[in-house]
Amino acid sequence: MKTLRELGERGLIERILRLITPLPSNPLPPWEDASALELHGDLVALLKTDMLIWSTDVPPGMRPRDVGWKTVVMNFSDLAAKGVRPLAFLASLGLPADTQLEVVEELTRGIDEASRHYDAYFLGGDTNEASEITVAGVAFGVGKRERLMRRSGAKPGDILAATGLFGDTAASFKILLEGYEAPGDLRRRLLRAVYHPEARVREGVALAERGVVTASIDSSDGLAMSLHDLSRSSGVGFRVEHLPITEEAMRFAELHGIDPWKLALYGGEEYELIFTVRPENLEEARETLREVGCSLIEIGVATRDRRLIYIDGGMEKSIGGGWEHFKSRPPPAPQAA
Repeated sequence: MKTLRELGERGLIERILRLITPLPSNPLPPWEDASALELHGDLVALLKTDMLIWSTDVPPGMRPRDVGWKTVVMNFSDLAAKGVRPLAFLASLGLPADTQLEVVEELTRGIDEASRHYDAYFLGGDTNEASEITVAGVAFGVGKRERLMRRSGAKPGDILAATGLFGDTAASFKILLEGYEAPGDLRRRLLRAVYHPEARVREGVALAERGVVTASIDSSDGLAMSLHDLSRSSGVGFRVEHLPITEEAMRFAELHGIDPWKLALYGGEEYELIFTVRPENLEEARETLREVGCSLIEIGVATRDRRLIYIDGGMEKSIGGGWEHFKSRPPPAPQAA
């Protein structure tokens, strides 16, 4: 029998979907960022669940309050990718019996703070005993069916864009998990991307209301993997023509002689929105984001063939898949001296 390591997360999801009774008239197809359920008229409920496991998802130095915050962000980001404003959050906490009460209180504060930051409410959840701390979140929102931004819909010639730049989390994980060093100020700026991320809720809602996006996904699995998912759902390829990397990540790459493209493509947990726009709607999309304090970053174009490539020094290079649960193994955390 096959193991999960052989299947990988996406192979496992395919197997699970075969066992599930399909929902008639599902507003969103499988493989989307969130699940949807028709309510009344053109209104649909959006649901998303995502979990955080202490031993695999909490890097060194991350406080319990930040863990709570991040659990909310990773769930709300998927609603943002569909253009839906989150209204409520639930959390189930798996806790070892010897967990300090202060840790649970700080987790709760982080969840509540993040929920209120996005004008949603933390309504409670469940607790149970577990072998390690596990936080499973559920986000809820309501949107209009015709305004939902889907992963499908990109056409050849569409502009590929993002709500921000990449690379900070990839650099941070090299610092936290592989022992790389960086000057104090640079280190602090990079680590903030991991310890205190932001979901692009206002941006996603604004783009959906304007109706200018043809396909959308969030970048929690990394830019490379997100492009592969968009490609599969839309039936197009992508040509990334501009290196979408932050100044801080570029400085880190130069400091250590690292290929900056690898930092930009294969980070993950950056929670930017990656989307496509018809060329004639590009300026409208740019203005829409400007109105909510965000810049539209052009990074490439959708292509008729199914290849995923980036242009580095005039040369075409293939974009790999990036991180995948069960298949990929993170490097061990550096041991204290």
